[in-house]
Parts: sequence; structure tokens; C-alpha cells
Amino acid sequence: MSFESDYMEFRMRKFSEDLDLGVAGTPFTQDGNYDSSKDSFEGENYVAGPCQLFRRECFREIGGYVPNRAGGVDWIAVMTARMKGWKVRSFSEKRYHHHRTLGTAGKGALRALFSYGEKDYYLGGSPVWELFRVGYRMTKEPILVGGLALLIGYCWAAMRRMKRAVTPELMKFHRREQMKKLRAIFVTLVRFKKVDSFRLRRPDNATPA
Repeated sequence: MSFESDYMEFRMRKFSEDLDLGVAGTPFTQDGNYDSSKDSFEGENYVAGPCQLFRRECFREIGGYVPNRAGGVDWIAVMTARMKGWKVRSFSEKRYHHHRTLGTAGKGALRALFSYGEKDYYLGGSPVWELFRVGYRMTKEPILVGGLALLIGYCWAAMRRMKRAVTPELMKFHRREQMKKLRAIFVTLVRFKKVDSFRLRRPDNATPA
């Protein structure tokens, strides 16, 4: 990763300005004109794993990074923080550049997408959300086959009954958030407005279901 000299100072200042802020970060860029604020539906209430910064009390409350052989420890940490009521925010004023495309360590692009499909399953993602994600991914390079690889990965993990890496409470919270995002997308589209994937919705402070 690379970032500006005041990048860490910027994020530390955000913690001092908001005592409810548990995790702070920014969107990121990758080669090929990728910008996570535009090309991802995680949104401003998520901080990607490569450069997460936690408030000490938040990190302690969620139990830190919980080891998981299947991966996704950074996602689990952030979503657990949100579930427990901590504010998680990605600030769009700055960016860092990620020099290796996410998920491609030792893998090609299609193998990485297959793995992401598996991960979507074992992290508790809704099959309804996954179908829409697959459809959206089919419009991106590599056209069609990228979305197909994602779908096969999810279905393969489901058929194998791959052990979930999340608690039932976190899976319920995650799926509820996904359905809220889908509703926000549909409402925006029927109003003939452009979908802002970064500011799709600002969820209320959440408590465990």
C-alpha cells in the first residue's frame, strides 16, 4: 500500500472528533481505474482489511482478529464492531493505493472470484443478495464469466455445506443489512436516480438481533 504523508494523522483526528467511532478508514484505489467508493457496494460504513484502524476499546470488545482458517478475519472484525453498536466509517476525503488486486494472492482473476463466492457463503451472505451481486459482476471485466465464477463458488460452498465462519447473530445482522441495501437500490432506481454505492444508506447504530 501507499498513501500520503498525513494519511495516518487524518484518521487519528477522526477518532478524536468522534468518541463513538470504533473503526476508521478510507476508500482505496487499485490499478485499472478501480476506486472502492464507486466499484464496491460495501459503502462508507465499512473499512476494507488492508488498512483498518481500530479504537482500542472497540478492538478489545470484539475480541480482536479472531483466527479463521477460511479467511475473512478483517470483515468479521468490522461487522462485529457494527453489530455491537460501534460506528464504522470510511472517509472519502482521502485514498490509499493497494498495489495488488484484492483476493489474487497466488491466484488468477477467475480463481479469486470463485474464492469470493465461497467466502460470501461461509461469511453468511444472503443468496438473494448473491444473485444480484452475480448479475452486477457479469457486467464487469471479465464479462459474464466473472459473475459465473462468483456464482459457482457460492454454490460449491453451499453444496459442500462449508462451515460458517460467523455466529448466527452476525449472519442475521449481515443479511438484514444486505436486504436494506437492496431496498435502497430499488427505491433509488424507481425514482430514476443514480445509485451512489458509497452512500447507499446510513444505518442506525445497530445492536445484536
